[in-house]
Amino acid sequence: MLATKLSRPLLNISVKKLNFKDPGNGFRPVKRFCFPLLSSSGSRSYASEVDQIGSRAVLITGCDSGFGFALAKHLHAKGFIVYAGCLQKDKGDGGSKDLDNMKSDRMRTVQLNVCDSKEVDRAVEHVNSSLEDPEKGLWGLVNNAGISTFGEVEFTSMDTYMEVAEVNLWGTVRTTKAFLPLIRRSKGRVVNISSMMGRMGSPARSPYCITKFGVEAFSDCLRPERIKAIADKMWDELPEIVRKDYGRKYFDEQVSKMETYCNSGSTDTSPVIESVAHALTSTTPYTRYHPMDYYWWLRMQIMTHMPAAISDRLYVY
Repeated sequence: MLATKLSRPLLNISVKKLNFKDPGNGFRPVKRFCFPLLSSSGSRSYASEVDQIGSRAVLITGCDSGFGFALAKHLHAKGFIVYAGCLQKDKGDGGSKDLDNMKSDRMRTVQLNVCDSKEVDRAVEHVNSSLEDPEKGLWGLVNNAGISTFGEVEFTSMDTYMEVAEVNLWGTVRTTKAFLPLIRRSKGRVVNISSMMGRMGSPARSPYCITKFGVEAFSDCLRPERIKAIADKMWDELPEIVRKDYGRKYFDEQVSKMETYCNSGSTDTSPVIESVAHALTSTTPYTRYHPMDYYWWLRMQIMTHMPAAISDRLYVY
């Protein structure tokens, strides 16, 4: 997850090195890495919060379900004016209906497809016209909307690569560019939901990894029934030579691994929600947040900092 503070003009942003050492006890195992970090006294260290939260507005993309939906409710509870971008609002489906049913003037759902430039522009106009003081701008933009898929290079069609990139990469760029003038007015923040797949590759998730290396964004794991539908379509569209070379057994094994992966994640989304809230409310937000289990944090460090021969031996071959 990347948290960026913007001012006028845009500044060069340095990446902070994050230290997980507790000076009193040396290195120690923890169940989950979720910033804020431990202070030298061993207690949680929170920077002071920005003032006047009740007058600050935040727009979140991808609020139909998952992290976006939960985050919209969480930030509303903290006092923010929330613009919840929903792909299915026009159809009355998904999270927009539940958010509208809150009947709160601080919860404002917006039809928003991050792949549609005209729709993004309309969202900007709607936000700008409904802000109490447009000159004070928009305090935060959370780029949460994203899709995921899987498939090795030869299994994945160009249409799939372009579809995932259009949402995860270009959708994030498109939305950020459109809202930057409002963000700059408030000297506010842009928060991108990121993934460790944006720092290390996975042969079975090449379309997803490409977009995450482009922009560290995060999307919810696919449901297993959705995985099966993708796999069946993928197999049917494979060139005959690829099907012959790999065989159905190998292909099914990879699908099974993906189902296991998607069912293995933590059901507790609070570390992610709390990290985003900290990025929006802290007077000194971190450059990066890593709300992940110890295993995945350690694996990411090995794959990004150790020689490739070691990481390949441990995790690839």
